[in-house]
Amino acid sequence: MQSNKYTLNPKTLQYEQHKVSIANIISKQILPRFASAIVLGIGLGILATYYVGSPAELGALEQNQNLQKKFSNLTNNISKMEMVLSDISNRDDNSYRSVFQEAPISQIERRGGFGGTDRYDTLRGFANSNIMIGAAYKLDVISKQIIVQSKSFNDVKKLVINKEKMLASIPSIQPIAVKDLTRFGSPFGMRFHPILQISRMHAGVDLTAPEGTPIYATGNGVVAVSGVESGYGNVVKINHGWGYLTVYGHCSKLLVKQGDKVKRGDVIALVGSTGLSQAPHCHYEVRINNVPNNPLNFYKDGLTEEQYQAALNASFNFDDNFED
Repeated sequence: MQSNKYTLNPKTLQYEQHKVSIANIISKQILPRFASAIVLGIGLGILATYYVGSPAELGALEQNQNLQKKFSNLTNNISKMEMVLSDISNRDDNSYRSVFQEAPISQIERRGGFGGTDRYDTLRGFANSNIMIGAAYKLDVISKQIIVQSKSFNDVKKLVINKEKMLASIPSIQPIAVKDLTRFGSPFGMRFHPILQISRMHAGVDLTAPEGTPIYATGNGVVAVSGVESGYGNVVKINHGWGYLTVYGHCSKLLVKQGDKVKRGDVIALVGSTGLSQAPHCHYEVRINNVPNNPLNFYKDGLTEEQYQAALNASFNFDDNFED
């Protein structure tokens, strides 16, 4: 199939007719335009793919952005946990442990390294490796801090239990009730012994009361001695632990035996005048690591402030003519 085409002849100045085939039209007019459209379409497709991305890529991008947000929230939560743990650690070191005179846990122990091979090797090589590794490291640090803190609280719990036992064991009452006490005899310190007629250390206090008056254990402990000793006569000695030992001398009768467990306030003996003694009374000593201490320093329970002051005053105005 052909079509006619007229063109101007510049020499004759007349239009001359030419016959053009359809194939020529297609090849010279249609195909170039079609090819341009195809090229343009491919180019636009490439640009769209490069700048916009495929549906799968768009989905992956959205998922990645969501993960970044979650990691960001996780990092913020970890930071909050670090602040809470830091506050707990400060309370532990500066409050709980200081009450029991225990040294604080060192920062090296609380935040010590993990050692071994690279713990985060599997997290490397990703676009957000730094974020993931940072979060993983902080979680490891917090996990270690929680373990250390848990162990510390277990230690504090043991300290509390031991402290309760210690407070129950430390001598803290008079061995003779105030209502039964006749007077204070010889106080703690150097004095002239009325029987031996020499000056020597009086390692306890003398509490005068009628013969047969109950003598009480001044703290929890175990009877270390129950028998007769030179000078003390019938004597009871109680080991309270933590270096404390109490002595109750010149008893008329012993009501406990060696190895018995006693509690503060238990009746362990009766007042007498055995051994180097001139009148019924209880010679009472408090020893710490076998060093005698003034028993008056331990009368914190069972006496009012007025009674304690009266006992203190009486100890400076004593008459030891009838004591040991």
